[in-house]
Amino acid sequence: MSGVSRRAVLGGAGLAVTGLAGAAGRAAAAAADGDRVPPLGPAVVTPDDVRYQDLVRRGHKRYVANPDYVEVVGSTRHVEQALRKAVRAGKKVVVRGGGHCLSDFVDHPDTRVIIDLSGLRQVYFDERRGAFAVEGGALLGEDVYRRLFLGWGVTLPAGWCPRVGVGGHICGGGYGVLSRIHGLTVDYVDAVEVVVVDEAGEVRTVVASRDTHPDLHWAHTGGGGGNFGIVTRYWLKDPAATGPDPAGLLPRAPESTLDFSCEWPWAELDERKFVRLADNHSRWVEANSAPGAPGTNLYCELILHRRATGQHLTVGQAFGPGAEALLDGYLAALGAGVGTPRKLVRARKPYLATALAGSPDSKPFRFRVKSGYLRTGFTREQLHAIHAQLTAEHDDSLLNGSVGLASYGGAINAVDPAATAVATRDAVLKLTYIAAWEDPAKDAVHDAWIREFYRTVYAATGGVPDPADGAYINYPDNDLADPALNTSGVPWSTLYYKGNYPRLQRVKARWDPRDVFNHALAIRPAPR
Repeated sequence: MSGVSRRAVLGGAGLAVTGLAGAAGRAAAAAADGDRVPPLGPAVVTPDDVRYQDLVRRGHKRYVANPDYVEVVGSTRHVEQALRKAVRAGKKVVVRGGGHCLSDFVDHPDTRVIIDLSGLRQVYFDERRGAFAVEGGALLGEDVYRRLFLGWGVTLPAGWCPRVGVGGHICGGGYGVLSRIHGLTVDYVDAVEVVVVDEAGEVRTVVASRDTHPDLHWAHTGGGGGNFGIVTRYWLKDPAATGPDPAGLLPRAPESTLDFSCEWPWAELDERKFVRLADNHSRWVEANSAPGAPGTNLYCELILHRRATGQHLTVGQAFGPGAEALLDGYLAALGAGVGTPRKLVRARKPYLATALAGSPDSKPFRFRVKSGYLRTGFTREQLHAIHAQLTAEHDDSLLNGSVGLASYGGAINAVDPAATAVATRDAVLKLTYIAAWEDPAKDAVHDAWIREFYRTVYAATGGVPDPADGAYINYPDNDLADPALNTSGVPWSTLYYKGNYPRLQRVKARWDPRDVFNHALAIRPAPR
C-alpha cells in the first residue's frame, strides 16, 4: 500500500510529440493539439444515470460520496467549464484522479460535485517545452510507466501501486522504490498546469514553472492535493539534464529488477528476537542511506504484522549488476541474532513487468492508514510497545494490522528542504501503519485499535511522531488535527510540512483566495 493529477493548453496546434509510434503517437499528438480528436466527455452524470454508482465508488470502500452529479472531463477546457459551473452555483466541488485518497477529501458528505479526470490520461514528450507531459488523470502503471518506458526507455521514481493516479501522488511528494536512487518525483516537476479560481470567482488556467509563477510551481512539489486548484498536466524533466534527446531528460529505467520477499514466522520470534529483527532492518537502512551510496540500489520494507497473521514480511527490489550481492548482505544483516528467513523468493524480472505488477490495490478493503518518518530507528521503548500491540488480543475481523518500515533517504536527502515543499529531507525510514477489514460494522473497533497503536508508539511525543521526524501528506490522517488524539501541542500542519507551511499558506491565499479547494487537512490561507 505504499503509496495516493493534469493537461495543458499552450496555444493550440504545433506541439510536436515524439517517441511513440503508430496509433499511440497519433493519439498523443491529437491530445496535445487540442481539438482535432474529440476528448472523452464532458459527461454530466446524475444519480439516475447508469454510470453514477461506478463513478462515485471509484475511491476506497469506506468513503462514498453522494454528489449532485459527477462530471467526467477530457480536456483542460472541460475542467474550466465544469469548475466555473460549480463555483457559480455555490456547490462544494472536488476533483478525482485515480481515486486512491486515503481519507474522505473527495468522498465527503459535503461534496456536491466531483470533477472526474478519467479522460485526461495522455503521456507524451512535448518538444515545445522540452519535457514530458503527463495529464492529471493518468495512472502510474498502465499510462506513465508503460509509455515512458516503451517510448524512450525512461521512468520516474514514483509509487509502487500501478493504479494510483498521478494528480495527488506527485504533488504530495511522489515516493517510490527508485527514490533512494533518483529522489522524489517532485524533484522532476518542471512545470504544472492548474485551473484556479480567483477572488472574483473567475476561473482560469495557469502554467506555473520555476520562471513563471514560481510560488505556485513550488507549492505543487509537495504541498499535497486538493489545495490550490485542479492540476490538469505536469511537465517532468531532470533539472540537471541537458541536450535535446528525450531519453536523457528523465532517469533511465533499470534493465531489470531483483524482486525479493521472505517471511519471519511469529512462532520463531520471542520478544527479544522481534526487537532485534526490527532494529537490524533499521540499522542497515540507516547505514546505507547516504546519497549515492551503493546500498541505495536496494529498496526494502519490513512489515511487522499482528501475531494472528502468523508471520512478518520483508519485501523489496534491488537494482544494478551488484543486486544479488547487495541483497545477500542485507538479508545477512537482517537475520543476525534472529535466524534464517522462511519462504525466501528472489527473481530477476524485466523492469516494466515489475513496475506494472506493483503492489496489491488497497481499494477492496475498509481501512485506516497512519504515517511517520524516522531519522534513526525506533527506540527500544517504541519497539517493545509495537510488540505489545501486535501480540495483544483483538477482533479477528482485522485482516491486516501492521506497521511497515520502508527504506528512505539516499537521493531524497540530497535536496534542500526548502527547494521543494517536501520538508523531510533527512529521514531514513518511512512508516506506514495499517488497519484493514471488510465489515462496516467493525469500523469503530478497528479505528480504536490503530489509534491506540499509534498513540502508544508515540507516547513520549503526545501521541504523534516527533515533529522533527514528521508525517507523509500522501497518507493523510485526519486524526492529527484532532486535539483529543494529538495531545502534543504540535499542529498537524507542522507534522506534514514543518517550516514550509507558512509559505504554503501564502501561496494558498494568493491562488485560492475564496478557499474553493478545502478539506479536513487543507492548507489554510495566510491571514491578510
